Amino acid sequence: MLDSKLRRWSSLISDSACRGSFRQTIYLFRQLLQENLRPNSFILPSVLRACANTQDLKTGRELHNFIFRCLDCLDPFINTALIDMYSKCGRVQLARTLFDRMPERDLITWNAMVSGYAQQGSVKNGLVLVEEMRSMGVKPDIVTWNALIAGFSLGGEDEMAINLFQTMKDDGICPDVVSWTSIISGFTKNLQYDMAFKMFRRMILAGTRPTSVTISSLLPACSNVANLRLGEEIHGYVVVAGIEEDIFVSSSLVDMYAKCGFIFKAERLFYKMHGKNVVSYNSMIFGYANNGNCDKAINLFEQMVEGGELGPDYLTFVAVIMCCSHAGWVVLGKKLFTLMQEKYGIEPRLEHYACMVDLLGRAGRISDAYEFIKMMPVDPDAFVWGALLGACQRSGNIELAELSALHLLELEPRSVGSHVTLSGILMNSGRWEDAAKLKKMVQRRLRRSIGCSWLDAV
Repeated sequence: MLDSKLRRWSSLISDSACRGSFRQTIYLFRQLLQENLRPNSFILPSVLRACANTQDLKTGRELHNFIFRCLDCLDPFINTALIDMYSKCGRVQLARTLFDRMPERDLITWNAMVSGYAQQGSVKNGLVLVEEMRSMGVKPDIVTWNALIAGFSLGGEDEMAINLFQTMKDDGICPDVVSWTSIISGFTKNLQYDMAFKMFRRMILAGTRPTSVTISSLLPACSNVANLRLGEEIHGYVVVAGIEEDIFVSSSLVDMYAKCGFIFKAERLFYKMHGKNVVSYNSMIFGYANNGNCDKAINLFEQMVEGGELGPDYLTFVAVIMCCSHAGWVVLGKKLFTLMQEKYGIEPRLEHYACMVDLLGRAGRISDAYEFIKMMPVDPDAFVWGALLGACQRSGNIELAELSALHLLELEPRSVGSHVTLSGILMNSGRWEDAAKLKKMVQRRLRRSIGCSWLDAV
């Protein structure tokens, strides 16, 4: 009877993990424990996988402790699942410790460790591990190569990613859609749009069919008017391929058309979508905000939160507070800033603080904006001080403009933009001599890369 119960739980947990319902997998596992059943080596890898994909380190550690106490010998599948869990939870050194202690390692285990390094920004350590792997007679497979290519691509090392892509082919392994998508995604992220399009064309010519992930990673490269024609071509391909209904593809298309200023196309696509996620709503709200349709942006935000199925994230609040700033809705902007923290538990990021400073500054409340900066629990960045400087330019507040420019000089010593703005403010207020001194200082800074204080110059 006990074995029958355990088999039933094993089937439920395994099916849940295979469907990607990882939080439900962890919930089912806790239900199993409440029935005083002891998980076996078939159940544990599925639950560890769920912990990895939800970054639930607490449950993962509990499982590791149980495994250490209760299992006589470590199953290689369980060990590999532990390595994957610790890596995805940001504890790659713990993963490596487990890896080094394993008496035997198969290809899957090597790949788990290489992927862990790549995912956590230590892809060069992953490359060293692959060399060690080769020296021990284990040949890398497509999973190994894809982990390295993705790691270097997303780390901005496009040339290294391309070299590995070619080395993989020289090693007798044909690139799959994941290989191509990793390269394309890296080029897009690093603003190498021409190369992203070039690799996409090469992918098509090689006979590899793009997935929705490929399309979603390429469409951001089309988010300007210059590349809109290419974006429309990709949209045509999406329709022919029958993946327009994919939520990530349709959200990327909404974002592309909105950023190109074709808000009516973005709107039409958005309302055609059968299912929407937070990304879909954010794309449309940002689209409305950036195109001056502030009423529509706020209305859509209200529809989103009133529906109850989707909760706004930090980007949603960046969009709506920015919208309030452009529309001059100070009271609503401040209300949303408070709502974000008190109802949704979202801690303000520097983007939110910059939007709030801009909101107050555009409304002519320069002193309030500066007081807001002084009350920030984190150090203001260049965007925050830049928002205050922009407000000072509009209002002619020289004292705070000088202060903002000084902070910007400290944060961006090689940038002269803030001093050009300050020079304009000084000239508009009739301080021609100070403006001339500042101009000379800027010219000196352009000729040599050494720090210099605005106060020293005047």
